[in-house]
Amino acid sequence: RSSLFFAMTCVTTSTARTAVFTPRRHRAHHRRCARVFALAEARVDASPSAEDVAKAKTWPTWGCEASEFPWTYGSSETCYVIEGECVVTPDDGSAPVRLTPGTLATFPAGMSCTWNVTKAIKKHYSFH
Repeated sequence: RSSLFFAMTCVTTSTARTAVFTPRRHRAHHRRCARVFALAEARVDASPSAEDVAKAKTWPTWGCEASEFPWTYGSSETCYVIEGECVVTPDDGSAPVRLTPGTLATFPAGMSCTWNVTKAIKKHYSFH
């Protein structure tokens, strides 16, 4: 009989807490959390505050040429688009998100989607 326990932090839209689980309870809890994250949608702010923009400009940058590719978020990401354009289409059928310069977007952990980059894009990003 195993005496192994897992300590994990579970984050939902409104709370974060740490709990200790046996392996069996950990698997059940993980399935429940995965369902919560799968239901979360991307959030877009086309007019972020000056404070949010200043913070985003301290993050690292990433960019790519025009292309289309699948992506799954292992953790939540917030990004601030510097240049280019793309449409991010979630696989779950929720509304596509259009990213243009000046857009601040947050993608939830567990979200699978397709990135359709129509103009070479460059963005600041932060995983959390």
